[in-house]
Amino acid sequence: MLLRAAQAQTGPAQTFSPSYVRELARALAAKSFAPPDEKLPDALKDLNYDQYRSIRFAPEKALWRDEKLPFEVQFFHRGFFYKNRVDIFQVANRSVIPIPYRRDDFSFGEGLGQWPKADIGFAGFRIHAPMNRPDYHDEVCVFLGASYFRAIAKGQTYGLSARGLAIDTGEGKGEEFPVFKAFWLEKPVPNASSIVVHALLDSKSAAASYRFTIRPGQSTVFDVEMALYPRVDIEHAGLAPMTSMFFFGPNDRKDFDDFRPAVHDSDGLAIFNGRSEQLWRPLNNPHDLQVSSFADVNPGGFGLMQRERNFLAYQDLESNFEKRPSLWCEPIGNWGEGAVKLFEIPTKEEVHDNIVAFWQPKQPLIAKSEHIFTYRLHWGPDAPKPGALARFTRTGIGSRGDDSKLFVLELMGDELKAIDAKTVKGVVTAEKAEIKNIVTQPNPMTGGWRLSFQCSVKGQAAIELRAFLAQNEAPVSEVWTYRWTP
Repeated sequence: MLLRAAQAQTGPAQTFSPSYVRELARALAAKSFAPPDEKLPDALKDLNYDQYRSIRFAPEKALWRDEKLPFEVQFFHRGFFYKNRVDIFQVANRSVIPIPYRRDDFSFGEGLGQWPKADIGFAGFRIHAPMNRPDYHDEVCVFLGASYFRAIAKGQTYGLSARGLAIDTGEGKGEEFPVFKAFWLEKPVPNASSIVVHALLDSKSAAASYRFTIRPGQSTVFDVEMALYPRVDIEHAGLAPMTSMFFFGPNDRKDFDDFRPAVHDSDGLAIFNGRSEQLWRPLNNPHDLQVSSFADVNPGGFGLMQRERNFLAYQDLESNFEKRPSLWCEPIGNWGEGAVKLFEIPTKEEVHDNIVAFWQPKQPLIAKSEHIFTYRLHWGPDAPKPGALARFTRTGIGSRGDDSKLFVLELMGDELKAIDAKTVKGVVTAEKAEIKNIVTQPNPMTGGWRLSFQCSVKGQAAIELRAFLAQNEAPVSEVWTYRWTP
């Protein structure tokens, strides 16, 4: 009702303050949850994919285009999967100005019926800025569907997504999907290098406010300030959730007859934990749901990464997987005890996002209280501070008879180029499985190193593996972790 009142106002504009959306979220959490408004005109209720795709926003009607500002905003129509009404406001000179839906701002494909020119709100929006060249506004990020958003950096194409909040992911009672129900877009000043977006989130279990400061560039950075107000105790909350796709790769090709060597938006989960370890967990498309938990205290960062940047690794002229962004979360402040959670969901089609990662606090988020989290999201080619240790760049797995698997791991790093090969060894351990034939050697074809070993798999349902390179017992590489499943 607060949002409807703001949109319907005919008197003086409301005054926007730094706590404006936070106060709305706090007030919203004190009330019973009201499901999102999905009411649509009959002509829009049952659109198929092609019909929805035919609805286009007119670029010349973009917000701020006529003012020649460094950022422009275009809007998404409601329909198809995107039935929830989203209210969007502009903030200019501290005044809150509703942005009304106007049917004439869109073009429509043939076969769509007519409906009244009432204000039906939007499904979401996208932000454009001159990222690749100064005379053209490129699409930088999109907020569309539930609490999903995604972004790209210079020279990249869209891949994985982020979310505002995950609740009960992987739990038997079913996942809860919070939604962004309103946004406030701060009007940028001329020559601005960033834009600020505020969002109001709502769900059955909680309400929350967000402040996104978005800076496009070689890496596109989101500074995120989140204030969460649970209606009930939340035991399984996912903070800074990321959603991606891993169909197959050199570590997991056994079920795929495809001309391409690999198909994925992300190839691994990277973690800089609070113990100063750097972990690398290659992704998998398992036969059964796999849930991995990396317990930690005050993590340094985590992210779903696309390390393989060579077109020849994919051979896909249309999808350009080598141009998909990595997404790195950098917590700001102390996040306490918890775990980075990884969910690998079986899929038989590449159109499905089957990978989820987030931070889960150890303690439940208590109802009727305020929980503040601040973090930075980096969308780009790599983590912002890759570190000095050598990194695993490829995981290959093949059979050695019926009872054994050969693992071939490739590493790259400046530290390895001048190292004495006689002083380096591979350290490999496995839970309840035999490891043999560990070989560590320079790879003259890549300028890096190769670590290979065999692992017995007979009768095993799952095997946890861990490996790294060491010199004089000290690690010279990050730690490779992997869960092998049949």
